Amino acid sequence: MMKKIMLLGSGELGKEFTIAAKRAGVYVIACDHYPKAPAMQVADECEVINMLNGDELARIVEKHRPDIIVPEIEAIRTERLFDFEKEGIQVVPSARAVNYTMNRRAIRDLAAKELGLRTAKYFYAKTFDEFKNAADEIGFPCVVKPLMSSSGHGQSYVHNDDELKEAFENAMEGARGDVKEVIIEEFIDFESEFTLLTVTQKNGPTLFCPPIGHIQKGGDYRESWQPYRISEEALKAAEHMADEVTKALTGYGIWGVEFFLTKKGEVIFSELSPRPHDTGMVTLSHSTNMSEFELHLRAVLGLNIPAIHLEHNGCSAVILSPVESKEPLDYHLEEVCKEDHARVRIFGKPEAHIGRRMGVVVCYDEIGSDINALRDKAKRLAKTVLGTDPYMKK
Repeated sequence: MMKKIMLLGSGELGKEFTIAAKRAGVYVIACDHYPKAPAMQVADECEVINMLNGDELARIVEKHRPDIIVPEIEAIRTERLFDFEKEGIQVVPSARAVNYTMNRRAIRDLAAKELGLRTAKYFYAKTFDEFKNAADEIGFPCVVKPLMSSSGHGQSYVHNDDELKEAFENAMEGARGDVKEVIIEEFIDFESEFTLLTVTQKNGPTLFCPPIGHIQKGGDYRESWQPYRISEEALKAAEHMADEVTKALTGYGIWGVEFFLTKKGEVIFSELSPRPHDTGMVTLSHSTNMSEFELHLRAVLGLNIPAIHLEHNGCSAVILSPVESKEPLDYHLEEVCKEDHARVRIFGKPEAHIGRRMGVVVCYDEIGSDINALRDKAKRLAKTVLGTDPYMKK
């Protein structure tokens, strides 16, 4: 029988996952809170609902009776996933994992307090007074984030007391869902950030993709590259932490585990997503033998993944909208298509906002080639599609 997957959240990551699923003969129902979302454009069926409404979630699950539910965003009534799991529906990676990772409080406490992993010092705050006291304890600079958000919404760096009020208000306003609480954490003076895509399997060992370097601006990814060169000792430390936290959360699928690397070479756990990761779009360049979306699908279906290995150096750079628009944008693909070893992926978002991620350019070259030259190429080509710099301000 053909497997039926219900995708909760239908953005660009969900679109690529749906494409991978369709290539494997899987039936996909794409759900989101707005029509014509990217994954809906390639799925078999779609539903437009408020996924924070538990009754609405239950209604569409009863209507479609999926074999597998794959959450792709944070704004979901996640506690209902336990009910679906009890009914025999597979939740990816598991209802426990989704509930922990959709809220920064749960995942940070698991990592720091239960597993003893090295994280930044942090506090939570629901009121400005609590927030101010936490800032006094941590000191400046510090980082402020909503407990539930994505793509950097509501995140800011605070350098002094005068910036606290605005940072607190931005975090509250930038929160997704109905969780109105912020996390304030010490600023890590890191040398760089990286993602370790981690694949947990039903019938095989946990596997790790070659690490991915990335740069964020305002908490949102702008470029990524693979491989990211770190010492063997640092890589082993990251793999150990990723293995520990995914094992504690349980389930099968791909996880985007983010780390800081300090100037002293220390690896510090940052965040975790229980699904394909923005920075992992670099794998669409064929940097690895399977993309993160193909790896996720195999793990979700319980199919074997014998190995993950590097096949090319790869880079990605985002394409950002320069305008507000409710009409499709005019994408210029000519320059990208003139270049060898370069690809463009337009997400198909029905509306554009200034600084919104609308697509990505990926480039690749031989292993051992100049990764910095390849990064420059990807960013240069990304600028030509909509005339915007990947590092423009939102």
